[in-house]
Amino acid sequence: MKYFLIYLLLEVFVSVNISSRIGSLATFLEIIFSAIVGFILLANFRVTLLESLKALQQRSISMAEFQKLNAFTLLGAILLIIPGFLTDIIGLLLQFGFFATLFAKKVLHVKEDFREDFEFKRTRKEDDEIIDVEIIDDSSRLKY
Repeated sequence: MKYFLIYLLLEVFVSVNISSRIGSLATFLEIIFSAIVGFILLANFRVTLLESLKALQQRSISMAEFQKLNAFTLLGAILLIIPGFLTDIIGLLLQFGFFATLFAKKVLHVKEDFREDFEFKRTRKEDDEIIDVEIIDDSSRLKY
C-alpha cells in the first residue's frame, strides 16, 4: 500500500508538471496516442513471443531471460494503455531489453544466476554420454 501511494504521488506530480507545460489538448492527444501504441504492442505481442521462442530454441537466451523479456514487454504495453505520463515513460522504457533488465535488477532484485544453472545442466548432460569401459589384462604374457 505504501508503494502504491508513492506511485500515485509521483504520477500526479509528473502529470501535473508536464501537462501544465504542454497544455490540455496536447495532454489529451498524448493519452490517446500512448493508448493506441499500447494496443498495437499488445496486438503484436505474439510476434515478439515467437521471436523470443526462436532465440530460446537456438540457445541464444535462457529460459529465465525468455520469461523476463516477454513479461516486461507485456507489462510495458499495459502501462502505455493506462493514462499518465509516468506510466507512459516506464512503459516505453520497458519495451527495450536493456531497461527491462536494469529494472529487474534494481527494482525487483532479480539475480542473474541462470547462466550457471544452464552451464551445469549442459555439462552434466555431456557427462552422461561417457561410456564406461573395463580393461582386461592378458595374464599369459606376464611371467611370474
